Amino acid sequence: MITKTIKFSSSSTTFYFAYGISHLKDIVDVKHTIFIINENVFQQHAKHFKNQQTITIKSGEQFKTQATIDSIIKQLIELGADRKTTLIGVGGGVVTDITGYVASVFMRGIKFGFIPTTILAMVDASIGGKNGVDVGVYKNIVGTINQPSFILHDLIFLNTLPEIEWQNGFAEIIKHACIKDAAMFKALEESSLKKYQQKKKLLCFLIQHNALLKSKVVQQDEFESGDRKLLNFGHTFGHAIENTYQLSHGYAVAIGMAMACIISEQYQNFKDTNRVVELIKRYELPVHQSYDAKNVIDVMKADKKKIKDAINYVLLKKIGKAVVQSIPINQIENIISQLEAENSFS
Repeated sequence: MITKTIKFSSSSTTFYFAYGISHLKDIVDVKHTIFIINENVFQQHAKHFKNQQTITIKSGEQFKTQATIDSIIKQLIELGADRKTTLIGVGGGVVTDITGYVASVFMRGIKFGFIPTTILAMVDASIGGKNGVDVGVYKNIVGTINQPSFILHDLIFLNTLPEIEWQNGFAEIIKHACIKDAAMFKALEESSLKKYQQKKKLLCFLIQHNALLKSKVVQQDEFESGDRKLLNFGHTFGHAIENTYQLSHGYAVAIGMAMACIISEQYQNFKDTNRVVELIKRYELPVHQSYDAKNVIDVMKADKKKIKDAINYVLLKKIGKAVVQSIPINQIENIISQLEAENSFS
């Protein structure tokens, strides 16, 4: 078991790595705790939540909406939640987003923590304090930045993780390698999804490394005025196609990274698109999705990264070195239109 506390501007988050959920009683007063749990996780691991107050929510991005928030808040009132209640989100990125958002607005803010049950949530979604919901196809357009008090990693939950969720998680790991860690990128090239699935110690180290990598980026730029923007690599185009084409988050980000590499070739003289594409494929992720350029551009025009008539796009100068470049929307539209319905990586 390893603990690590990351201090932010007005709060801190303590990571409990390789911690059994049975130790949760040492972290919070379980008598004043309510769990918000993905329904599939609850069904598979119900014994861990016996005699606890729980609220289950359905799986899927389509349920990350204000209607779900309203339903949870009504249930909290019925359960007698108050300002001393701690909310704990147990599940993937949808659950952590929803739990953090509810905790930020219920009674103007109560304590919360996470037990992420997917690799994507462990290395990305649970970290950094971004909590929010979607409105239609517009991802995370409403939300808060509010840090969890703790994040507990119990790898036992990965034993029931569907294969697609392994792939989704590695999309974010590849993203981190692309923007910040060339050595990790090379290590990923020399390994495989199957190897990490079989070697849990190796996986545990990789998860911890990525969690701390992201948390340190956030620590230095909590409210996204500088380097935190780099964590959006692959997300601009990815978010524009994710809900529109009902893609999983990891798949959308993988396709978005491939697109960002093409744009990086034009604006940053990036030379390693093929390496990135081959690594994405190595971890069983897609690099292309047929799309309607006009629809994608319309969604991108509502993106939070849009400033007036330009979008702050995360590009690669080289593997391990990313930059943010403001690109006029009409130029992005030209590139996306040219590539429409082409599978450039086949």
